[in-house]
Amino acid sequence: MDIIFLRELKVTTLIGVYEWEKRVPQTLQLDLDIALPDSRACQTDNIDDALDYAKVAQHIQTVLSAGHFSLLETLAEHIAQIILKDFNAPWVKVSIAKLQAIRNCRMVGVSIERGQVK
Repeated sequence: MDIIFLRELKVTTLIGVYEWEKRVPQTLQLDLDIALPDSRACQTDNIDDALDYAKVAQHIQTVLSAGHFSLLETLAEHIAQIILKDFNAPWVKVSIAKLQAIRNCRMVGVSIERGQVK
């Protein structure tokens, strides 16, 4: 199985259950592991055969800038489904962290895996 990954991707969205969190966008940190639908890019060296990670990052930011999520778990599921459906990935691992959400803790978050490993 071939996997591309994005580490420490910063995205901005409305996230949280408190009233202020519904009005003030927060920056989150994402780590993504995405199984590639096939390995053609390894043989062809052609971007058209690859999963363009810049497009993945841009698409996620565009979707997140338009909505509000109460829970990180819901947001992680939403991102996983975007990657599985919109980018035809067979498997994805999504880790999301709120930065400095609680005192004396650099980040808190959630990690989920969806799809089938080949």
